[in-house]
Amino acid sequence: MENFYFIGVNVSKKKLDFCVMFEGKVVHEEETANHQSAIMSLLHHFEEDYGIDNTRMLVCAEHTGQYTFPLACACKTVECKLWLENAAEIKYSSGVQGGGKNDKVDAKRIAIYASRFQDKVRYYEHPTEDIERLKQLESERTLYVTDLTKYKGQMKDQKDYMPKALYERKMKRLQALMDDLKEAIQAITDEMDEVIASCPVLFRQQELLMSIDGVGRVVATNMIIATEAFTRFDDPRKFNCYAGVAPFSYSSGSSQHSKARVSHRADKVMKRLLHLAAVAVTHRVGGELKKYYERKVAEGKNKMSVINALRAKIVARMFAVIKRNEKYKPIYHKKLAKIIVV
Repeated sequence: MENFYFIGVNVSKKKLDFCVMFEGKVVHEEETANHQSAIMSLLHHFEEDYGIDNTRMLVCAEHTGQYTFPLACACKTVECKLWLENAAEIKYSSGVQGGGKNDKVDAKRIAIYASRFQDKVRYYEHPTEDIERLKQLESERTLYVTDLTKYKGQMKDQKDYMPKALYERKMKRLQALMDDLKEAIQAITDEMDEVIASCPVLFRQQELLMSIDGVGRVVATNMIIATEAFTRFDDPRKFNCYAGVAPFSYSSGSSQHSKARVSHRADKVMKRLLHLAAVAVTHRVGGELKKYYERKVAEGKNKMSVINALRAKIVARMFAVIKRNEKYKPIYHKKLAKIIVV
């Protein structure tokens, strides 16, 4: 990318820090509010100040969830190239060390990363309106489910540790809160079902995903959101890395080695849901994955390692059914069939 202006952006809740680099040098640093209009105004100023058009600018920022939404909308409106990169990828690949840490320094580091690794650029495509709605609704649903679980724990844990009359009054108040939460959760679930039902692609994807053992409505919906309807990732291995399922070994020289472990820098929500899906499989009466789990445990494999392998298998099956546009069908083993007949 010759004659390109690399713009590093450090995103926070209320403000953005911009660092503009050209030919390896910082030419501009500025702070602006995290609002679409303010960001658009600043990008237009860059075009005017440096006599360039939007085709010669690359904006790079860490993918920090909903706080990047105004930036994504602004770049889309002014038709400016946007690269949203995983925060861990920038931290561990840029090679920039020292110099303290603040928003201004972080913006510079992101700009340096963009210019140094421009060959790895992946232009951000704004999710469809349906995916964006699902993402916001699921975030709200998760918040209420967490609160509901907390209140249920209060009802069970405190019964024997306070006067009966005080406990009953507290439970009455908690029950009212729980009823409201259940009503809100159901309303959100119904709205999410309506969004999916109104879009043939999303409806078909949910149907395909739920044909797999261990994958229910919540896992399927979150998978669609995380992959942006399977457009953000093109193979299961990349998604496993993103979700903290793929194990990696760490070694240095001839003396430092470690067992293969999964990364702690992952989408923890998706990782937890995949874990629950894998655990659900281990409690099934039958099925291919349950037989696989029992066989590996019988061979002496660590149970958590086998569960992690189950998570990877579930992810692989989800990508497979989407790619083939066919519901999952258990593999038919001819040898096993002959044994059963005999």
